Amino acid sequence: MEFLTDMAAKRAELMPGAVAFTDHDSGRSYTFCEINSRASRLGNFLLSRGLQRGDRVAVLCLNHPDFFVLLFAAQKTGVLLVPLNWRQPVAELRPILEASGAKLVFADDAFAEIATDLTAGTNAPVLPLGAAASGESALDPLLAASSAAAIGDGRIKAGAPWYLLFTSGTTGLPKAVIQTAGMAYANMINYCQATGLSTGEKGVNFLPLFHTAGINLPTLPIFLNGGSSSILRKFDPETVLDLIDAGEVTSFFGVPAIYQALALSPKIGRTNFSNVRALGCGGAPVPKHLLLDFQKRGVTICNGMGMTETGPTVFLMDPDHAASKIGSVGKPQILTDVRLADADGEIVEGPGEGEVQFRGPNITPGYMDNREATVATFTVDGWLKSGDIARRDDDGYYYIVDRIKDMFISGGENVYPAEVEKVLVGHPAILEAVVIGMPDEKWGEVGAAFLILRPGEDLKPEELPGWCRTQLAPYKVPKSFSVVEDLPRTAAGKVRKNVLKETIAAEPIAEDA
Repeated sequence: MEFLTDMAAKRAELMPGAVAFTDHDSGRSYTFCEINSRASRLGNFLLSRGLQRGDRVAVLCLNHPDFFVLLFAAQKTGVLLVPLNWRQPVAELRPILEASGAKLVFADDAFAEIATDLTAGTNAPVLPLGAAASGESALDPLLAASSAAAIGDGRIKAGAPWYLLFTSGTTGLPKAVIQTAGMAYANMINYCQATGLSTGEKGVNFLPLFHTAGINLPTLPIFLNGGSSSILRKFDPETVLDLIDAGEVTSFFGVPAIYQALALSPKIGRTNFSNVRALGCGGAPVPKHLLLDFQKRGVTICNGMGMTETGPTVFLMDPDHAASKIGSVGKPQILTDVRLADADGEIVEGPGEGEVQFRGPNITPGYMDNREATVATFTVDGWLKSGDIARRDDDGYYYIVDRIKDMFISGGENVYPAEVEKVLVGHPAILEAVVIGMPDEKWGEVGAAFLILRPGEDLKPEELPGWCRTQLAPYKVPKSFSVVEDLPRTAAGKVRKNVLKETIAAEPIAEDA
């Protein structure tokens, strides 16, 4: 399809009085009609400031319904929205802002001072958005003075850039992944097919909105289906469990760290999950012990896998096989083709292992203003290269083995850290484990393990090598084990292994003698 409908306008036409979003902190609800009207007013304001299609507008804010107002205003006008990662310091954000070429920056009260520092020396003014100190929307005065006239003819070009999400770069400047309306609709279909999501769904939005999961899993699919989302400023396990217990959540998505925090909350044992029909997980597989813990409570967590570049939904496990195929991310959903390619680039048929590659309407057209990176990420016949090694079993179910770049070679043998991590979290004292490769004079590379213990547990690292050897080949057993309080993470909850490698270089760690 070349053109799609204006999302906010069409939803307002179909269900004008239904609640689209509730701001949990203030208790204020916004109907679909109000969201569309606010988006039109904000869009007309942007146009009145001289912004044109293709111009960029940045935003730095905690979660709030007005983020989505700005998102839909961008869709109506053709202005590109650039969500900024509020976890990054100004020194890291400034080159991203400069690369984006943003002509305006919206910021809430929590980040107004940072936004001012960020834009110092630029011509980009900082405007208020989101929660004000009073608890009301900081956008209200601006919107009241703007026209609510409809913008355009209601047709949105499916493949046109809509917003840009900067990937977490380990070296150099992060890449701006183009997101389109076509990708959003394809993601909605993939997600709905996997979870049965339908009209009247209820969700809770807490994942950061500078990340694809915060926007698309499952908040935007719920919106497009006429459902309602409660928006929290950011994740709080007790608040989330209260909403679930009250029946205010029917579709839920989190990363393993989220499920881990929920499981550790004292409220978990008193929470009624009966109204939650779908629980998805991405970023990394849910550890077996955590999945089994939730299953004992009558809750089935379904592992999935996707990327910012895939919109993101590609894989999501079906509940019927989640228990029998623990660790699987399921099968590719209906709008996405998947194939495996071996190290020589040959396509793997049937059961086997290789790099997982994607094709479909949910795939990004590329990286904004970065043709070199775009060309490098796609095969010559147009498939997106994920950089992940996956295994496909006899039944067509996929298992993510590891990132290609995370694999290391020890004594001439390939070691996949994810395999070692899976064994380590099976230890009764270990809550979370991360393994990385480190240089070694004898073996070339060896593993270094970083461990978070379960509450109240103790562990002697020197006992772990022997325990590991009962389940792993000797070359896979880490040479060093470090017990840590926490791990450096991205906004999606993924561990930043590059930071751990820097830690190894800077600090001594406990080694297996």
